[in-house]
Amino acid sequence: MVSVLGTETEALHDTRPTHTGLEGRIVEMIAPGLEAQGYELVRVAITGRQRPVVQVMADRADGGSIAVEDCERISRFVSAVLDVEDPIAGAWMLEISSPGIDRPLTRVKDWSRFAGHLARIDMAVPTVLGRKRFTGVVLGADCTGAQVKLDTGETVFLPFGDMQRAKLVLTEELIKTTETPPPTN
Repeated sequence: MVSVLGTETEALHDTRPTHTGLEGRIVEMIAPGLEAQGYELVRVAITGRQRPVVQVMADRADGGSIAVEDCERISRFVSAVLDVEDPIAGAWMLEISSPGIDRPLTRVKDWSRFAGHLARIDMAVPTVLGRKRFTGVVLGADCTGAQVKLDTGETVFLPFGDMQRAKLVLTEELIKTTETPPPTN
């Protein structure tokens, strides 16, 4: 399945994670500034109740690896925005990271980039085949959902609106694909 992006909203869905509620508001607050600095937002998650932790995952827009200095820069920016906008009542903590090899699949771009790799998907409600959990090979995505080929050979379409989480499964093939070649002299 190939995504044909026709509207600005669809284009943002391709490059920004789709979140709702507080996480969605935070995405809207920080994504434009991160993009202006050369980063792409991969995921925002909020965990904990007493002192919430705002987890932000980002990639470099140039495809390079995220370094500690990048995390520091992102942290300073996100912290400043959240301090000014104040979307979370009370004290909170901030955690910045790269998505890693077995990364979450949160954007159409991720589903397209990792087509051919194994993923695990949890749905909010039973969908196709009456199931909530799926493991299969990513075939691609459009702005409404992703196609996955199950080990039974069936191909299923999983709508993004019903997805709770999706992430790549760590396999030798994925490691080989994402390895950085050694520098040559």
